[in-house]
Amino acid sequence: MTTLLQSNLLGFDYAIQVPATLTKSRKKWHSLFLTIYCSRKFSSIVLKSPTPQHDESEVVHRSPSYVSLTVMPQSSSFGIDQTTLVELVKEKKLERLQKHGGVNGVASDLGTDTRVGISGSDEDVVCRRETFGSNTYKKPPAKGFFHFVIEAFKDLTIMILLGCAALSLGFGIKEHGLKEGWYDGGSIFVAVFLVIAVSAISNYRQNRQFDKLSKVSNNIQIDVVRGGRRQQISIFDIVVGDIVCLKIGDQVPADGLFLDGHSLQVDESSMTGESDHVEVNASRNPFLLSGTKVADGYARMLVTSVGMNTTWGQMMCQISRDTDEETPLQARLNKLTSAIGKVGLAIAFLVLVVLLVRYFTGNTTDEKGNQEFNGNKTKSDDIINAVVGIVAAAVTIVVVAIPEGLPLAVTLTLAYSMKRMMADHAMVRKLSACETMGSATTICTDKTGTLTLNQMKVTKFWLGQESMKEEGASSISPFVVDLIHQGVALNTTGSVYRASTGAEFEFSGSPTEKAILSWAVMEMKMDMEKMKKSCAIIQVEAFNSQKKRSGVLIGRNDDETVHVHWKGAAEMILAMCSTYYDASGVIRDLNDDERTKFEQIIQGMAASSLRCIAFAHKQVPEEECQNLEEQKKLKEDNLTLLGLVGIKDPCRPGVKKAVEDCQYAGVNIKMITGDNVFTARAIATECGILKPGQDMSSGVVVEGEEFRNYTPEERMEKVEKIRVMARSSPFDKLLMVQCLKQKGHVVAVTGDGTNDAPALKEADIGLSMGIQGTEVAKESSDIVILDDNFASVATVLRWGRCVYTNIQKFIQFQLTVNVAALCINFVAAVSAGEVPLTAVQLLWVNLIMDTLGALALATERPTKELMEKPPVGRTEPLITNIMWRNLLAQALYQIAVLLTLQFSGESIFGVTKKVNDTLIFNTFVLCQVFNEFNARKLEKKNVFKGIHKNKVFIGIIGITILLQVVMVEFLKRFADTERLNWGQWGACIAMAAVSWPLGWVVKSLPVPEKPIFSYLKWRK
Repeated sequence: MTTLLQSNLLGFDYAIQVPATLTKSRKKWHSLFLTIYCSRKFSSIVLKSPTPQHDESEVVHRSPSYVSLTVMPQSSSFGIDQTTLVELVKEKKLERLQKHGGVNGVASDLGTDTRVGISGSDEDVVCRRETFGSNTYKKPPAKGFFHFVIEAFKDLTIMILLGCAALSLGFGIKEHGLKEGWYDGGSIFVAVFLVIAVSAISNYRQNRQFDKLSKVSNNIQIDVVRGGRRQQISIFDIVVGDIVCLKIGDQVPADGLFLDGHSLQVDESSMTGESDHVEVNASRNPFLLSGTKVADGYARMLVTSVGMNTTWGQMMCQISRDTDEETPLQARLNKLTSAIGKVGLAIAFLVLVVLLVRYFTGNTTDEKGNQEFNGNKTKSDDIINAVVGIVAAAVTIVVVAIPEGLPLAVTLTLAYSMKRMMADHAMVRKLSACETMGSATTICTDKTGTLTLNQMKVTKFWLGQESMKEEGASSISPFVVDLIHQGVALNTTGSVYRASTGAEFEFSGSPTEKAILSWAVMEMKMDMEKMKKSCAIIQVEAFNSQKKRSGVLIGRNDDETVHVHWKGAAEMILAMCSTYYDASGVIRDLNDDERTKFEQIIQGMAASSLRCIAFAHKQVPEEECQNLEEQKKLKEDNLTLLGLVGIKDPCRPGVKKAVEDCQYAGVNIKMITGDNVFTARAIATECGILKPGQDMSSGVVVEGEEFRNYTPEERMEKVEKIRVMARSSPFDKLLMVQCLKQKGHVVAVTGDGTNDAPALKEADIGLSMGIQGTEVAKESSDIVILDDNFASVATVLRWGRCVYTNIQKFIQFQLTVNVAALCINFVAAVSAGEVPLTAVQLLWVNLIMDTLGALALATERPTKELMEKPPVGRTEPLITNIMWRNLLAQALYQIAVLLTLQFSGESIFGVTKKVNDTLIFNTFVLCQVFNEFNARKLEKKNVFKGIHKNKVFIGIIGITILLQVVMVEFLKRFADTERLNWGQWGACIAMAAVSWPLGWVVKSLPVPEKPIFSYLKWRK
């Protein structure tokens, strides 16, 4: 090494010499060169062994203007490759796992610390993502715009019209030449293509919106440990090497290996089809598959494969979300469309026959008054041209008669309401739920987090029969404090994180866990890490909503004694105890008198709307401990009560108003909670579900067990009276939903736990919670309430009614046009042998009412009036008596006016036949524009109320009028119209405007409550 240094000194000396002539900036460059040169030279001296054959010590090479880096393949930074990781979990072979040093060996190969996780730095995450892939799935390509254009072309009536247009175009050009002859056929082509384009664009946009919602619903938040800190990240951000925290109800987000945890049971039915739960543990089965659900227990897992490298990913890439789901309302509308279509076809066929008969019998004349058909004298081209025109007119009647706008109206309404509901914190997973919610008669709601804020805080602590005030741990026996610390720190699924000594604590877990941990750390001075190191967990019984408690069996490291700790619902833990500790640490007997005192303490806290949690403890003798381990059970009797805490969870602001709104709308609200009957009653009164001073003895408030033990007849008799069910299990919730449905109710249910899944599926509308809800609950539900707030449930109810009403408005508007158009064309065809409204004009009317009308009426926002009516029953007809009254009055008026114009218009206005036909067309379209205002309100006389809020409606009315002016005044050849003067426009507007006062008068007429068609059935 000495010789090496000496041989390099010359080079250093040469480099160090700074010429005096250098400028200041050049001296800086020289200094920089010197630093780089020296550092590289020193490193080469240290790293290289002396090589006599290459002595380059006396030569100073020019420093290159670039830095040379040796780039290694990225996988080399990890000790295991992707293929091995995939096969490890897929094959589920323990021997293969052991070859890699078990789970800890794989974690080491992946650069993961099993305690603190990966570093979580951006570079680390990017490196892992590039090496092992991202947690996303390839999806089948989305349907493009062209797909919807082709779908629109498949409509039979459109194809017939295109055929007629082609024939008309061909004969027109042949007869009149290209310059004049293309108008008739060309205008039908343009009109048809316009209808297709509008239909395709609207369907394409709705499809894109459903795809966006699908992405949002798949974006699950997952608990991971990165850099020693537990945090929530998107499922798409998980990388190989991450440590994921799993609890009951979670979806396993990627393939991985079990690190540590207790009582982990996984439902693999989504992968294997087997309904039995699989136990996952470190010794026999540490393999976890993506897409499976946690049925019980909790654990931490090491992620080994993500995205397309998992079996679930390969399955998901072949599945596309079906957005063609047909809702019950759409099914009913399709039936209605079919029925109207049949009537339209019959009338069109009659018109076709009448027009053909009139033509071939010589009863029709051309524009000059000459007879059109003269037997053999008429050219064959003229005959074919006339027949094509007659067929086109008949087909166009079918186009107008078939209300294909109805399904479009439903799609538009649902898509619009889904978008708006997202802004109102409700994500629709099933389209049918949107409309079913409008018919809901009963809502069964949870308490915690839905009616309350889920921001929990320990406000009361009782030790023995003393309420501990502000002094906390200082006045309590250290022995008892230590036991409480054990009971909190080791019997929890939450965690405590502190970045540095002076930093604030971060608590994670469920709101109840966070409240207890916060109290133990801040007031009882608990050191979580110290507790965990001082004891070893032997066995765990995880909390679930059935048992309402959780337990842990621990071994103390200092004296090797074994202890059992329980935590849970206060009265349930109290029932397991035979003794209790007082503040000085003395164990006292829990006789009947003492037990009654404790029950009164619990009731007192519950009456103050506090959730009561109790802690109990027992040292377990060695021989008993072995039996418990073999039976996989914890000791559940003769425990010693450690203490009681009261947790305050305040009611959500605005929840009382939301409950009152629902009750005013004729919807019953029932609260189903796991809390005890006193807490439940206090919260229900605070929220307005129970009235203050309400008689509780009449079966308004029941406990789950009591409800369960009723006979089926008793349950059916009492279920409607019940307002609050306390201490209920998920089975009780399911039982209540089934009873209510049997009674004919449309039931909406809120749920957040895994065990709520059966009730959510059974209900007509399942509402899961976006924040507290487990993935299992969300998948079983129809709508996800994103902010867990009952006020959002009330909003969903309002939107549900809005969807139903908007569709009824559109049906009334559409059927008015259908009835009027069919009658006018039929009567004119039979009597005069011609159709006043041409194919192009009828297609234009079709476009106005189908697409623009649907858009205008589908975008009406929910109003207060919607919540003033009782719910719509399951069996109520879609077209009510009120709608029949409104539409028949308007249709009869339009028929009367237009037939008067058809037969007497020329003499009344002193105009030619062509101008008269334009007057008929213009009046007909304007009647629809004015009637669109009438359709805004089915019952209310003031149709303009709130119109300024619906800018879409105003915009569409404006566009329709503008296009109508263009059609009449500027597109003479295209629309087959003549220009009208101011007086004629005024007359058309005046005739159309009569529909407003007519609508006002008609709405004063009473209608029978019984549906019209039920009388026909009765007579039959």
